[in-house]
Formats: sequence, structure tokens, C-alpha cells
Amino acid sequence: MMLLGNFIQPVLSLKKLSTPGARRHFWGWLNAVFNKVDYERIQAVGPDRAASEWLLRCGALVRFQGYDKWQHDYNGLPTGPLGKYKIQAIDATESCIMYRGFDYLDGLKHVEEIKLSNCIYIQDECLQRISETESLQKSLLRLMIISCGNVTDKGIIALHKLTNLEYLFLSDLPGISEKETTVQILKKSMPSLELELDLE
Repeated sequence: MMLLGNFIQPVLSLKKLSTPGARRHFWGWLNAVFNKVDYERIQAVGPDRAASEWLLRCGALVRFQGYDKWQHDYNGLPTGPLGKYKIQAIDATESCIMYRGFDYLDGLKHVEEIKLSNCIYIQDECLQRISETESLQKSLLRLMIISCGNVTDKGIIALHKLTNLEYLFLSDLPGISEKETTVQILKKSMPSLELELDLE
């Protein structure tokens, strides 16, 4: 009887995990682990390599300066001398990147393009963090924010600190409630910005 009890307990635990709420909690926990910043790793391999590992671990893609191919396989990241590969573009479509991991963006000096599409963890604080990252203020030229349900007017307005931004695409952002006002603020603070909207 004791053996049967030992067997049934783990099975009951697995059943608990099969409920939708438990699965969400598990994946949320795992995604938080993926986004934990390893500062020793940044020191050891440099900001671009460490950020590439973080982004790919979370399901995003990166493209390196001087290369056309997008990197999507964590194990396929190129090796070579430290600092050889510089991130030029980030495609975070359907990735689990979250604010917790955004310290990986510090020190990235060559990122010209970022696409945030269907990112369930992207919120206003993330956009504010991007806009306050000094290296991105200088390098970022194109930004696309699509179907990120937690983004509001506050996050979009925070982007005004990206003074070198040339192109901003906003689409399917239900959290934006003051579209006209937000657009006017951006246009006033960033007169040379090409702003493309696909908002309700």
C-alpha cells in the first residue's frame, strides 16, 4: 500500500500542472528565468554575445552587422574573436522577452532596428527602458511595435527620447486610447520621424 501511495502522489502533482492556470504559472516562471540577467556572462563574452544568447533563448531573432542572415538557433550562434559580431537588428516576434532582461540592451552600440510583435510581456516600462538606453538613443533608426496588448499611450510617448529614430510603425495596440494626442506629442518632439499607424 505504501508503494502505491508513493506512485499516486507524483501523478496527482502532474494533474495539478495540467490545469490552464498552473501551466500559465509554470511558463511565466520559466520565462522569468530566461530573462534573468547574467552580469558575469556579459563581462566574460561582451554585451553583443550575451544579448544574442538572451534574445535567442527567449525566442527572438538577431541579425549581425555585415550579415543578411537572421540567427534563430541558440546553438548556431557564430563563434570567433570576442566583439566580432555586433547586433544590428532584433526581431522579437512572439518572444518572451520582458523588462527583467532589458539590462542586456546596455552596451549594444550598433542596433538600428527593433521589431516587437505579439510580445505578451512588453509593456510601457519596456519602451521607456529602450528610450532611456544611451546606446540605443544614438543607434536606433527603426522601431516597429505590433500587437503588444500591454502598451499604452504612456509607453509610446516615452519613445521621444530616441532622437535619432527615423521610422516608427504602430499597429494593433488596443491600449492606446488617446491616439491623436499621442501622435501630436511624438510629431512635436520628433519632427523628422516617419510615423506609420495602423490603429483603430
